[in-house]
Amino acid sequence: MQASQQHKRSTMSKTLYYHPEQKVEAYCLPQIQMLDHQLCNTTSSGGSHFSVWTSREQYCTLESSSANGSYTVYNSPSTVTFSPNGSPMSQQDSHSYPPDQRHSPDSNHGSPISGSCITDDVSDLRHKLRELETVMLGPDSDILDCYNSTLQGSIASPEMDSWRQMMDAIPRGDLKQVLIACAKAISDNDLLTAQWLMAELRQMVSVSGEPIQRLGAYMLEGLVARLASSGSSIYKSLRCKEPASDELLSYMHILYEVCPYFKFGYMSANGAIAEAMKDEKRVHIIDFQIAQGSQWITLIQAFAARPGGPPHICITGIDDSTSAYARGGGLNIVGQRLSRLAALFKVPFEFHAAAISACDVQLVNLRIRPGEALAVNFAFMLHHMPDESVSTQNHRDRLLRLVKSLSPKVVTLVEQESNTNTAAFFPRFLETLNYYTAMFESIDVTLPREHKERINVEQHCLARDVVNIIACEGTERVERHELLGKWKSRFRMAGFTPHPLSSLVNATIKTLLENYCNRYRLEERDGALYLGWMDRDLVASCAWK
Repeated sequence: MQASQQHKRSTMSKTLYYHPEQKVEAYCLPQIQMLDHQLCNTTSSGGSHFSVWTSREQYCTLESSSANGSYTVYNSPSTVTFSPNGSPMSQQDSHSYPPDQRHSPDSNHGSPISGSCITDDVSDLRHKLRELETVMLGPDSDILDCYNSTLQGSIASPEMDSWRQMMDAIPRGDLKQVLIACAKAISDNDLLTAQWLMAELRQMVSVSGEPIQRLGAYMLEGLVARLASSGSSIYKSLRCKEPASDELLSYMHILYEVCPYFKFGYMSANGAIAEAMKDEKRVHIIDFQIAQGSQWITLIQAFAARPGGPPHICITGIDDSTSAYARGGGLNIVGQRLSRLAALFKVPFEFHAAAISACDVQLVNLRIRPGEALAVNFAFMLHHMPDESVSTQNHRDRLLRLVKSLSPKVVTLVEQESNTNTAAFFPRFLETLNYYTAMFESIDVTLPREHKERINVEQHCLARDVVNIIACEGTERVERHELLGKWKSRFRMAGFTPHPLSSLVNATIKTLLENYCNRYRLEERDGALYLGWMDRDLVASCAWK
């Protein structure tokens, strides 16, 4: 029976076929074209459609189009997750899903939700489900014999129960459950179900809708890219339009202002460094992802006001070439900016640029000098380092051992509180859905839905990470977050001991949060600070020595 069902499942994929429309403009979604080629062996320069044949001869297409028939994809290269102005920057692919002219009556904001060619009514959906099951399981299947009773509430099998849940979730617009069902189908290699659900999801997501609709648009793109097995070519193949560097910086600045996550991370790290260096005359800060360098503006100002005068400050800024685009140039831009600021506040200052990937950093790149008190900053960057699950070199732990050998006075760590490093695809999808739902909801509170730049902010500063987490594996997946408990284990194995943050730092951050929504939550646990949205921790910060 099981072997027969598997054979019929494979036969079922033959019901997918390419159906060109009368007039379709060129798409910019090559991974869907690759997927169409793999599943249907049919391609077209005009775009790709995935269709399910029913007795009514209706087509259900998974397509990419906008109001004018084209699909726009944006890409903004940078290097670190959460990329506001002055924060680490990350490469983000973003995709603009077209708003439909129809709107959900349940939406207070008029979020675009278009009708579904499968779910025009529940009875029609049931009819289509029965047809799909007939192809999948055969007309003499025991499961089909109890189809009607299953619809009434009895559970014939886990498989039928899954179908029943999907049948219930789609008409009521339960986008989260449909996303989960689609990811589960992909995880189980059930390609037909995945394609059918993707067609439904196309009608449910919207980059201008509710938080879950907006996140769902990017998660759907990740699922499509994963099914296409496009791997590292995702970034290159989706590169149709890039914002100018000044536009990208504007998007980063907006995100930096509307959410406290980055300010929380930088304030807590700077507080730990200032506390550790309060009596030092010469301070050397190594920033393993300096980006725009804006984290150090407030610290230079704080050192300038220190009783007894400021110390001599040297900052070594490490950053690979992919951030140069967002900056509009090389690390010399960061050095010049910080040097001018230091001169203004009469702080002795020098800047050392290390334009190199953190994976390639060696002791010689850091220019360690006698007589300097050393601080090392890991802010939103260590999760990009491959560990033992990816590479035998294990750069994640190698960097920690290298830094420990320098005998730093303080090392700061700021990371997203998420578990996506070694998790298998399906649990990783669930974790990503949970994490970014909280983030998109928090953005929604502060940034008005009608804000003209909100879509660009989410597309250029968040979406690419989502796609990478969902679509890629191995060395191609660079977004590999770990929970703070795991980071603590790595730091201890490298020989570090905790350096608790001072109460002054905690009080300063609490004052910061008073300017934001009261649903943000700050907690101190085991010497570390956690910033969360409602019941979900999103960012963790701690210090070591």
